[in-house]
Amino acid sequence: MLFLAFAFVFLLLLGVPVVFVLGASAVLALVTTTDVPVAIVSQRVFAGLNSFTLMAIPFFVFAGVIMDAGGISRRIVDFASALIGWVVGSLYQVACVAAAGLAAISGSGSADTAAISAIMQPQFRRRGYDVDFGAALIACAGSIAQVIPPSLTMVILAVVSNVSIGALFVSGIVPGLLCIAMLMVIAYFQARKGGPAYRETEAFTLARLRRTGWAALPAAGMPVLILGGILGGVFTPTEAAAVSGFYGLLVGAFVYRDLKLATLPGLILRTASLSAAVMLIIGTAAVFSWLIANADVPRILGDWIAGVSTSTLIFLLIANLLFLFVGMFLETIAAILIIVPVLAPIAAQMGVDPIHFSLLVILNCAIGTVTPPYGVSLFVASSVAGRPVLQVARRLGWPLAGLFSVLAAVTFIPGLSLFLPRLFGLID
Repeated sequence: MLFLAFAFVFLLLLGVPVVFVLGASAVLALVTTTDVPVAIVSQRVFAGLNSFTLMAIPFFVFAGVIMDAGGISRRIVDFASALIGWVVGSLYQVACVAAAGLAAISGSGSADTAAISAIMQPQFRRRGYDVDFGAALIACAGSIAQVIPPSLTMVILAVVSNVSIGALFVSGIVPGLLCIAMLMVIAYFQARKGGPAYRETEAFTLARLRRTGWAALPAAGMPVLILGGILGGVFTPTEAAAVSGFYGLLVGAFVYRDLKLATLPGLILRTASLSAAVMLIIGTAAVFSWLIANADVPRILGDWIAGVSTSTLIFLLIANLLFLFVGMFLETIAAILIIVPVLAPIAAQMGVDPIHFSLLVILNCAIGTVTPPYGVSLFVASSVAGRPVLQVARRLGWPLAGLFSVLAAVTFIPGLSLFLPRLFGLID
């Protein structure tokens, strides 16, 4: 086990891509420390991918790609602007509301961050807003796509933790909206200190709200279709993902007419490329996780935690700190596939509800996409804004404080994540 950990850290420090770090360190440990034949690697990779639920990933990725190409993102932003463009610091508020809207459609934090940044950053500059703070705010708001359903991260975590995807989807609604609300409050107070540029607000009119709302209505049908179909028992989460992709295709091509059928092969190829990257990480991480389980790491770690404290709250705090730390250096999916199989059994022994624990993992992973040095959402927001990452990172303090406050609330108040699943009868 020590050799596995050493190989993993060494390859990671060398800058080797995570997918090869997982596979290579597992194979090296297998060859040097066990008598297990190397052929087991291919079997474990296949076993890790042999799941009907994982078929939802390419369909959700396709829905996100279609959303971007079909003009759905722009119409969501237009509606958010009409809805809340009259508030002090209106452009910041629009970015937050648009992030919530796009999160309910795409399920990809980096895609949402890129889409919102591309639309809002020119407006920030035109109005004289703080571009660095805007980029930091968008990075945090975009990361919430992992929390608000549908979410690719939730699909993968549900498979790893063996929990209901529908229940996990619903559990993220309240915490996700709380995160967006906290970011809006922080943006408001930041704007109040910013001078007259932030008070050049646009007048609210029902006519504009009605026009943009009508234009965004077909896009808003996607989350209703997905959640309504799953909760109503009409189709499984995997089938819901396929339906969402088809629905996005129809809306982009025949309702908005921004999506040209000639571009479809390229979009399908991009979907295949993105999906293959995710699947490859899942497959190699399955071998890594299998070695960790064989080394009895969950029991050893559980005994250590029990020796520190038998308190459920202390365990959750330790788990939060561990995920926050790992999220600074590892990609989200890799972090989930490595750590959740270790901590989930301990959480069950501690009496933590699996949905509550899973939602905490999702929140930590969302924050991890913003925190340097890895923070993919931070890099995307900085790149689109044309600003140095370090300059944007310096403005992360208050937005991250808002996300941490929601994480603390969900940790101490399980009902925030469990209320809706219980209301819909998805859990006891």
